[in-house]
Amino acid sequence: MKTRIILMMLVVLLSFISCSNDDDNSSINIQNQVQNNVQSGTWRITKFEDSGKDETNHFAGYDFTFNSTGVLNANNGINNYDGTWSLTYSNSNDDSVDDLDFNINFNLTNDFEDLNDDWDFISQTATKIELIDISGGNGETDYLTFEKN
Repeated sequence: MKTRIILMMLVVLLSFISCSNDDDNSSINIQNQVQNNVQSGTWRITKFEDSGKDETNHFAGYDFTFNSTGVLNANNGINNYDGTWSLTYSNSNDDSVDDLDFNINFNLTNDFEDLNDDWDFISQTATKIELIDISGGNGETDYLTFEKN
């Protein structure tokens, strides 16, 4: 009887270990996929909605380049701004893309500071990234969409 209980416990333990490794690998795969997508080519903002107000036009003409070094460059041929970008998981125990944060930071005091946030993914493909942020302070929702040029 004891042998049977020990054997059952061992099977359950091995199941948890194998699931955990699968989740870790899946999380890494999702993060790598997003990194490879954004680092390929240049992008433009096709939607920026700040608390219900459409402010997409503030970024018209800007091309965004997500460098592998974590530098985010915005250039419209006249103005050239550098910021940072990164991907982090808000909950490392789950491989859901919902837990992957797209972090943007421009150390500026113009329209680009409105992009500063730890955005959550709505969806992502090789040519389009849709992000959302729900403010912790007032509960308002912001939307940000990048499309590949």
